[in-house]
Amino acid sequence: MCETFDVQENPTITAAEIARLAGVGRAAVSNWRKRHPDFPAPVGGTTASPEFDLLQVEQWLRAQGKLPELATADRLWRHLAAASDTPAAGLAAVGALLLARQRGSRTGHPDAQLAPLLPDVDALADELGPQGAFDELWQRFSAPGPGRPFATPDDLADLMIGLASVGGGSVLDPAAGSGAILRAAVRAGSTSVYGQELDDDLARLAGLWLALHDVPGEVSTGDSLRADAFAGRAVDAVVCHPPFGATNWGDEELGHDPRWIVGTTPRTEPELAWVQHALAHLRVGGHAVLLMPPTVASRRAGKRIRGELLRRGHLRAVIALPPGVAAPHGVPLHLWVLRRAATDAPPPARALLIDAAGGDLADTAPRVLAAWRAFAAAPDGDVEEAGFARAVPVIELLDEEVDLTPARRQPAVVGEASGEHLVRTRERLAAIVGELPALLPQVTPAPDGPVSGTLSVAELARTGALQVIGPIRAAPGRGEADSTAHGQASLVLTGSDVLAGADASGLDDGTLLERVPLMVGDVVVPAAARQLISRVITSDGMLLGAHLYLLRPNPAALDPWFMAGQLRNSANDKQTTSLSGSRVDVRRAQIRRLPLDEQLAYGKAFQRLLAFESAFAEVSALSADLVRLTADGLAAGTLRPEGGAK
Repeated sequence: MCETFDVQENPTITAAEIARLAGVGRAAVSNWRKRHPDFPAPVGGTTASPEFDLLQVEQWLRAQGKLPELATADRLWRHLAAASDTPAAGLAAVGALLLARQRGSRTGHPDAQLAPLLPDVDALADELGPQGAFDELWQRFSAPGPGRPFATPDDLADLMIGLASVGGGSVLDPAAGSGAILRAAVRAGSTSVYGQELDDDLARLAGLWLALHDVPGEVSTGDSLRADAFAGRAVDAVVCHPPFGATNWGDEELGHDPRWIVGTTPRTEPELAWVQHALAHLRVGGHAVLLMPPTVASRRAGKRIRGELLRRGHLRAVIALPPGVAAPHGVPLHLWVLRRAATDAPPPARALLIDAAGGDLADTAPRVLAAWRAFAAAPDGDVEEAGFARAVPVIELLDEEVDLTPARRQPAVVGEASGEHLVRTRERLAAIVGELPALLPQVTPAPDGPVSGTLSVAELARTGALQVIGPIRAAPGRGEADSTAHGQASLVLTGSDVLAGADASGLDDGTLLERVPLMVGDVVVPAAARQLISRVITSDGMLLGAHLYLLRPNPAALDPWFMAGQLRNSANDKQTTSLSGSRVDVRRAQIRRLPLDEQLAYGKAFQRLLAFESAFAEVSALSADLVRLTADGLAAGTLRPEGGAK
């Protein structure tokens, strides 16, 4: 029998979203629909993927005692995201209402889908004021999640603004997105900011933020390259995270554009078009900072433009950033720092290249700023930090390739610095090697061999000795990150984290079909792996990630370290992995039956074995460093063999 659906205006919600709303699995929602005749009927979607009236579902969940109480901002954001085509469009619509309220007026009738949300909008505005209410919703919008664009992270935006020496001047971002760089400029003291953004909803959002915070400026909608909204306007700084790799950016109709102040931009170099666009909007002496893909520093098609930027004194620095600072997160991006040079001024003799790709942005940003400010104060000075920063003569850069990749222009870390590093590495290696024997657990052969039987993980779960959860799945589609009062998303332990032995690196983007907090003593096993890997959780504050099993032992029956060690043996590896070698079914793993006091002794031995494994991995890494440092020193002549020729 087919279900029929009535069309209505209230926001809708899917079964997966109901599960997240109630903090249960999707199967529970299916059971509620079957067992409770009063469960709300679908109002949209399809038979296979129905949608329900959000307000009716919340009313039913609340009546059943299945709905956690939410703060006004959380409840409003959840409804807003469900009622809107996109989170940006929803927030922009509410932002317009809040701005009208701040200015003492009311806009016309809101969209029919937003009308039910007006009581919560008014309540939040009464509590925090229109600006505070918008900021609370903005925090939730800014959390990573489906349907939300990758914004420039605040720490990166602050670094870019710092390099641009904004002060109290005017700033333009011609690819403004939702306004992250403009907000950083305001934080740094900019008195007026301007932006242009292709996406209408994002442009509205950025403009609303400025209006609600009484910041002079304007954000226009449109394509900055094809239809420059600020043609003829010169500002003190241009700071921009332009789109990368555009194949249709208007090169044909813009072939002789007056913005190409160092020459016509090649079709395959759209990022260099953004560079010239930025320069065209700078007053003489003003700075531009652009986030760029690393290939722009070396692509052959852009060699002529790079050369002209150097010859005319516009390009002042290229900075290689650590991977992961912004989307695309797997690419170590570059920052280009430019200065609009006067046409009659002699070009500087040097350009600064900084290689900060090997660190963490929080640690390297102050060092990058210090190196840039030292260089800017004395642009013809000999700035050099071995392996990090170098003021390179422009004549050296104007070679056959005009390759501006910072790592390729840095001197090797040799001399006294490499000698000290060599000594420290050797001492650290010797110390760890000396500790290795003590880390190994003391074991002795069992005289009669193993005498206890085994039980599978599935059997232990049936007896109540442990609880097996997962592997949980992640669902595509709309999802809202769980937020604290400050709008920070919860950390999620991923399969990659478990395999690498790393801290939790994921964020709760709302796509997890179940939200399972991890507890100290839990044992986590990746389901998608080539071998069985187990990890004991030693700290709270994380959620179980997708495609992970959670084994939660009963402390009166099982020691987690004993169980984790048992899981990792070779027999279980063969027993649990699929024929394709890509999946693990931990329920098949066998655990020895031992009294708890004996388990504790075995658990301590397994802990020591893991410590030995970790130390041995560090020995391997230090050994590789020692070989590299010694080889570099011998090759450069800063080290010599003892007893060799002098």
